[in-house]
Amino acid sequence: MPSEKQNHFLREMESALAGLRERDQLRTFAQLQGINLCSNDYLGLAEDPRLKQAVAESVEHAARVAGTGSRLLSGHDPVWNELEEEFARFAQTEAALYFANGYAANVGLLSSVIGKNDLVFSDTANHASLIDGIRFSGARKEIYPHLDLNVLEQRLRIHEHKICRKVIVTESVFSMDGDVADIKAIHKLGLRYGASLIVDEAHATAVHGPGGAGIVAEAGLTQQVLAVMHACGKALASVGGFVCGSRVLREFLINHARTLIFSTAMPPYMAGQIRAALRLARVMDNERKTLLNNSILTALFMQAAEPVSERRHSQIIPVIIGSNEDALAAAGFFEEQGFAVRAIRPPTVPEGSARLRLSLTTRITNENWLSLRAALRAWRESRVSYATVGSA
Repeated sequence: MPSEKQNHFLREMESALAGLRERDQLRTFAQLQGINLCSNDYLGLAEDPRLKQAVAESVEHAARVAGTGSRLLSGHDPVWNELEEEFARFAQTEAALYFANGYAANVGLLSSVIGKNDLVFSDTANHASLIDGIRFSGARKEIYPHLDLNVLEQRLRIHEHKICRKVIVTESVFSMDGDVADIKAIHKLGLRYGASLIVDEAHATAVHGPGGAGIVAEAGLTQQVLAVMHACGKALASVGGFVCGSRVLREFLINHARTLIFSTAMPPYMAGQIRAALRLARVMDNERKTLLNNSILTALFMQAAEPVSERRHSQIIPVIIGSNEDALAAAGFFEEQGFAVRAIRPPTVPEGSARLRLSLTTRITNENWLSLRAALRAWRESRVSYATVGSA
């Protein structure tokens, strides 16, 4: 029988869950049905028979199907060195280091290279892995409003003469807002005020930039930023993440990144899957162009009754709704229309900005696009009718 102390512990958890349920913030697992608008499989490689075949062949030829230990113990295999060298060429950096997932890559990177005497400037919309990595580092931080480079410059200027290491941390394509950071402008600010730059390319990897190499590569800055993180679990339809940068950075992380040192290595066959996905993605320029063109058209369609944003569009289109209840109702509406979509609610996004996050992929057919636009039109008209009734 559980002790009374443990029962009290469980009752507190039950109470916390009840509070989430009352605020429409309780998360659950569900396999959605319909045309998928939730997927990060932007290039459709997760269902590509060529990638499936590559995985089967990699498993067949692998010496083992387990990591067996960390890479610093028994888990290393030469295939990881080979893959890291190939990925560095893709990312246009000197070196790359593989982590088990993007979260581990960001946390391992940030908690290793910055410390309590450093100062970090972080976009308020940065991913939780960046936020946690900064928190674990113990560094002082300045949080600037999303993509507000005027405020970023003001904060940099305030600390211009402080003797400490300064680092700007940003995503390139933001996961919840779908907008794209002006990496060139941020880098210029860093140069002006003595701050290094770290960029999370998770949602840009294989989708944006030359050959899918990302926004930093597109800006021609791969040799000038401190580090770039590329994710494998999205457009590359694999597992893991790479921290890319200098050879010195790679060696430093091997010796300091706790999320690498104390994690069991991924099985060697996974390197074969990532390599195959990378080689497929590098030559998918036509698919990238079509995806981004369709994304722009969809965003413009959504904004037809409002001023069009001057920010650069990506394959992620947020439909900001407001309340949790309305966001859940909107998700239900689209599910009834045959689309797999989920409401994104606080604390994932700020209070009052619950939304639908339309995540577009190359698997969406022309017929699907027409159906989506019809559903968006019907939803928008229903909202107008609702607002009219509510104001009467």
